[in-house]
Amino acid sequence: MTEPGFAGQFVSFGSDSAPYVQLVLEDFSVLSGADIADIVHFLCVLHGRHPGVIDHAATKTVDDAAREWLIQATDGFAAERAFLTKLTVAAGPISGVSLDDQSNAAVLGQRKALEMLSQSERAGCAIGAAIALVADWHCVRNILEQIALRVGVEARASILPSVAATTELNSLLADTPALERALNFGAEQLLNQHRGLWQLLEARRNMRLSR
Repeated sequence: MTEPGFAGQFVSFGSDSAPYVQLVLEDFSVLSGADIADIVHFLCVLHGRHPGVIDHAATKTVDDAAREWLIQATDGFAAERAFLTKLTVAAGPISGVSLDDQSNAAVLGQRKALEMLSQSERAGCAIGAAIALVADWHCVRNILEQIALRVGVEARASILPSVAATTELNSLLADTPALERALNFGAEQLLNQHRGLWQLLEARRNMRLSR
C-alpha cells in the first residue's frame, strides 16, 4: 500500500469522514449525556477488551521493521483502553432507544469481525488493521478528550505512535504487491467497522431526538 493509497483510505473510510464525527468535532455541545455514554460504551465494547487488534497483530507479525512500532502501539493502546474504561464508568450506563434495541449485539458482532481480521493468517492483513486502528484513533482521541472534560476524567497525553511514524511503517511493509493488497485489505476492513460504529451511534442519537 503506497503512502498516497494509505492516506486515501482515511479520506474515504476513516472516522474523520463520518458525518457524525464531523458534526461532533464542529460543535461538541450538540451531544447529550446519553450521546456521550453511547460513544464511550460502544467504543469500549469494540476496543476495550484485551487482547485486541494490535495485540493479535503483534503475534502475527515477524517483520523487524514493525517490532519497535508494535511495542509502542501495544503499550499505547493499553493506556487508551484504560482511559476508555474510566470514561465509560464516568459517563454512566446507556439506555435503550427502542423496545427491540439490538445495538449492543451489533457492536459485539463488529468486535468478532475485528478479532477474526486481526488473527488472519494472510501475511500483512493483521498488521494492516493495527496500523489503521492507530492512525484512526488519533481522530477518535480528539472526541474522547472532549468527553473527558465533560465527565471530569483526566486525559493524559496519548503515547501511541504518531500518524507520521505509522504511515512510514506502512510504506516500509508494502514492499510487494501481495503485501500491499493485504495491508490495504486489513486497513479497509478496520475502517469500515469504525464507520459502521459511527453510523450506529448517529442513528441512536437521531432516534432519541425524534421522540
